[in-house]
Amino acid sequence: MTKRQTIGLHLLCWTLWAGYIGLGLYFDKAKPERAILTGTILLAECVEFYLGYLWVFPRYLRRGRLPQLLLGVAGIMATFIALRYLLEQVLLPAALGFGNYDADTPTSAYVLENLYWGTSYIVLSAAVWGLENAFRREREHQQLQQEKTRAELAFLKTQINPHFLYNTLNYLYAEAYLVSEPLADAVLRLSDLMRYMLTESPDGTASLQHEVDYLRNYLALHRLRFEDQFFVEMDVQGAIEGQRVAALLLIPFVENALKHGVTSRPECLVQINLRLPTPRQLRFEVRNHISQHQKDHTTGIGLANIRRRLELLYPGRHHLEIRNDGTMHHTRLELELA
Repeated sequence: MTKRQTIGLHLLCWTLWAGYIGLGLYFDKAKPERAILTGTILLAECVEFYLGYLWVFPRYLRRGRLPQLLLGVAGIMATFIALRYLLEQVLLPAALGFGNYDADTPTSAYVLENLYWGTSYIVLSAAVWGLENAFRREREHQQLQQEKTRAELAFLKTQINPHFLYNTLNYLYAEAYLVSEPLADAVLRLSDLMRYMLTESPDGTASLQHEVDYLRNYLALHRLRFEDQFFVEMDVQGAIEGQRVAALLLIPFVENALKHGVTSRPECLVQINLRLPTPRQLRFEVRNHISQHQKDHTTGIGLANIRRRLELLYPGRHHLEIRNDGTMHHTRLELELA
C-alpha cells in the first residue's frame, strides 16, 4: 500500500467514525453543547492516536525499548489530558461560555476520567501500527525472497566453478612470484576477493572481519595500481570479531568514493572509518573530495539500490545520511547489528 493509499484509508475510517458518532447524536437529539464537546474529545483522541501511530510505537515498540515505550505512552496520555483541558476548560468557556467540567471538579477525578477515555485510543493506535507493520514486513520479506531468487538465477547463469578459479589463481600466483613479488601479491589479493564473493553464507551474511578484510584487499589492489599516488586511509576501531553483517554491504560506498573522488592528491585524502561504539552498533563513514573529471565510466551500484537493500535487510535498524556540498561527499551509515 502506497503512502497516498494509507492516508486515504485513514481519512475514510475517521470520516466513517465521525459520521457514526454524529448519527448517534442526531438520533439522541443532543444539544449543540454536547455535539461540540463530543467533537473536542474526538479531536483530542485523534491527536492521541497519531502520536502513538507515527511517533511512539514505530520507535519504541520493539525489544529492549520498554522504558522508552512506557515514557512515550505516558507522554501521549499527558498530552491528551492537557489538550482536553485546553479545549474544554479554557477555549470553549472563553469563546462560547461553557465547558465540560464544573470548576470544583477534583483534579484526581478529572485525571481518572481522562485515563479511561484516552486508554482505548492508545491501544487502538498500537494495534493499527502493529497490523500495518506486520503486513509491511511480510511484503518486504516476499520482495527480498524474490530479489534473492533473481540474484541467484543471475549468478547461476554466470557462475564460474570456484575450484577452477582458485586453482587458476594459485597457479598464476606461483608463476607471478618468480617474476614480481608485487604482482604475485596482487594475484593473491584478487584470489581473496573472489573467494569472499563466491563463498557467501546461505543467509546472505558474513563476518564483519571478512567484510573489513575484503575492503582492505580492495584498497590494496588499487594501491598496487597507483603506487605512491593513492591517498586513501582506512581506520577500524572496536571489537569486530564475532559480529556479522550483510555481505558486500559496505563496499559500494568505498567504490563510489574511489570512482567519484580525488585519490591522487594527499591534501584530498579519502577517509574511511568503521567504528563499533557498542557490540550492537556499527558506524561506517566515508569522506572524499569530489573529482571534477569522471574517472570511471563503468556502472556502479546506485544509491537507490543501496537504500532499498538497507530497508529490506535492516528495517528500522539503520540510518543512512549522505551530504554533498559540491566539494565534499560525506556518507554516514549506522547499523544496529543482530
